[in-house]
Amino acid sequence: MGCGTSVAIENQGRPSEIDVSARLPSPALTMKAAVLIQRWYRRYVARLEMRRRYTWNIFQSIEYAGEQDQLQLSSFFSFMLDNFTQLNGNGPDLISHLLDSAVDPVMEEVRQSKYEQIVVPESYSGPRLSFPLSVTDTNALLSAFKEQQTLHGKYVLQLLHETQKFLKQMPNVIYLSSSYAKEITICGDLHGRLDDLLLIFYKNGLPSAENPYIFNGDFVDRGKKSIEIIIILFAFLLLYPDHMHLNRGNHEDHIMNLRYGFTKEVMQKYKTHGREILQLLQDVFSLLPIATVIDNKVLIVHGGISDKTDLEFLGSVERHKVKSALRLPKCSLDHSDVRTSSRSSSRKSGRVRLNSPCSTGRMSRKKKSRLTKQSSSSSSSSSSSASSVCSPRASCRATPRRPPPSPRLPSPTEMLQVPFLDSIVSLALPEPPREELEWRQIVDVLWSDPKNQNGCTPNSFRGGGCYFGPDVTQKLLNKHGLCLLIRSHECKQEGYELCHNGQVITIFSASNYYEEGSNRGAYVKLGPELIPRFFQYQVSRSTRKLTLQQRVSVAESSALKALQEKLFAHRSELMAVFQQYDINNTGRISTNEWAQVLESVLRLDLPWRTLRPRLVRLASDGNVEYESCFENISAGQPMPQVTPNFAETLYRYRTDLEIIFNIIDKDHSGQISIEEFRQTWKLFSSHLGVDVDDQAIDDMARSIDFNKDGSIDFNEFLEAFRVVHKLDMKEQQQG
Repeated sequence: MGCGTSVAIENQGRPSEIDVSARLPSPALTMKAAVLIQRWYRRYVARLEMRRRYTWNIFQSIEYAGEQDQLQLSSFFSFMLDNFTQLNGNGPDLISHLLDSAVDPVMEEVRQSKYEQIVVPESYSGPRLSFPLSVTDTNALLSAFKEQQTLHGKYVLQLLHETQKFLKQMPNVIYLSSSYAKEITICGDLHGRLDDLLLIFYKNGLPSAENPYIFNGDFVDRGKKSIEIIIILFAFLLLYPDHMHLNRGNHEDHIMNLRYGFTKEVMQKYKTHGREILQLLQDVFSLLPIATVIDNKVLIVHGGISDKTDLEFLGSVERHKVKSALRLPKCSLDHSDVRTSSRSSSRKSGRVRLNSPCSTGRMSRKKKSRLTKQSSSSSSSSSSSASSVCSPRASCRATPRRPPPSPRLPSPTEMLQVPFLDSIVSLALPEPPREELEWRQIVDVLWSDPKNQNGCTPNSFRGGGCYFGPDVTQKLLNKHGLCLLIRSHECKQEGYELCHNGQVITIFSASNYYEEGSNRGAYVKLGPELIPRFFQYQVSRSTRKLTLQQRVSVAESSALKALQEKLFAHRSELMAVFQQYDINNTGRISTNEWAQVLESVLRLDLPWRTLRPRLVRLASDGNVEYESCFENISAGQPMPQVTPNFAETLYRYRTDLEIIFNIIDKDHSGQISIEEFRQTWKLFSSHLGVDVDDQAIDDMARSIDFNKDGSIDFNEFLEAFRVVHKLDMKEQQQG
């Protein structure tokens, strides 16, 4: 019995050993499986990286296209000054004050006495500032903003006035020494992201004599906490004037603020004192230093440089006169001696350019319909100078090389390019006005971007400044005995980037800039050895719980929606060109033709063939069903009184119209009169060259006046003219 049991146990054990050996794979099979898994993972990561990159390209292209639209809108504001204030009969309004660069000393005295008389009610529970500021005041501000409190308008005005007085004493270029501190911290764009600023202070410490900071511009716009950021930065600037330094960015500009949200934010948070705050900020922004130099070795500017950038010249400019880099100084226009008749006729085209010394001409993107109209109606004077400027559709190309000019004629670079004109006004100027030279230098410092190729070319993608190559960087560094250029101005996925053989550093401090999880923020620290140390972070409330693939998918979905809206806004233009290729009206064209049409109309420089599966459907023959581009988006609230073409125009310029109507809506009630709506839209459409029948405008105005009280609820207007993503609607219905 015992032996039998013993044998049974042995027999049970032997098959077990055989099974284990059978389950063990051979080394060759193991290696093969590992190679397959590795290959699959590499492909998975490559696909993910491809999606991440084209998502990034979409966000950036649409952002830069918006900046070019802003250049066009800024010319309309100047046009509006000459027309709208006469229409409403109220004289100069907020926009007049914002666009008028003249500084009235009497007005400054009136402002100062006005805010001193402001009474702060006892019910106000926020911080109460006393000047000169103390550490207690800055701590109170930080605590209040963390608790979502708002600083009273009186203290904001006082703070801005004290900042204005301080900045007037500062030079254009600040020279610092690292020997007085262990390290200096340089931060890039914040764009109204208060959480990023608070996280920087949490990780790196508050500004102090032992912990100096340089903030490199673009404090405001896009984010929802811009006013809080500049209050904190200006407070620390006054508290530690030798250890807190602020450079001007291209968004420290009142015209940019009209489009990108800061003006609206101020007016909503400070309904009583908003106008005074904005007018004072216009002066404060223009007084911010242009550049900072550390140890005579490191140059810090917001955007970049051009082949004409000169630090000595920058140090001598009257920076306070350049209220906006988007507007050519008045004296330059006067100097051109352009006849009134030519100027008034050409303003209808709405051209605006940010000139740079490195180019003879540059243009913002134009719509295809306007190109056709322009080419058919250009005058002989326009055509005579057309060789020195790119056409609107060829704005991405540099001006072709031309033979040396005749000794009797000025060279192209000596010709003054006047905004608002259909073409360059070629005038022989021995030397441009001093104000124009100063303006050009500031434009390049605030707007330029580095590129990998040598040379200096027009920054046609943004519409202003230059693309400067490694040779331009090397030349400037050698000329001034520098070793490093630190700039911001461009969002980077990791928060920073090195280029030009490590001689240029881009630092960007606003994390999640395009979408939650889209990018990290970063800051850089420099010690006496001037060796940069980078610190990355990301403000995150939800993305920490998501996988990498989920984060990429969220950003990709947001980018594709923005791109689809862009397609919808240009639907008629796209369809017209699609049908030129589709001779037999089959509704199908080749993928190559589809990609060519999108790029020729939108000029976004995107990988359209890669994006094709995400945007359009293929037919059984392998061609693209081009109308499927528009299947997933539709109008918000279709209005039978509005023709499709007119509706598309409204979709396209919806953001611009919102800016204009927010200016007209003085009491921020959300309502404007029908007559104001009618007249403003007529001005806007004539300025853009958009052919809209007056009857269509009147019919739409009456249809929007739902309660027939003679006023238009502009919020309902915006809701009517927006695009709706059908997939989102389906998800909401299923939910």
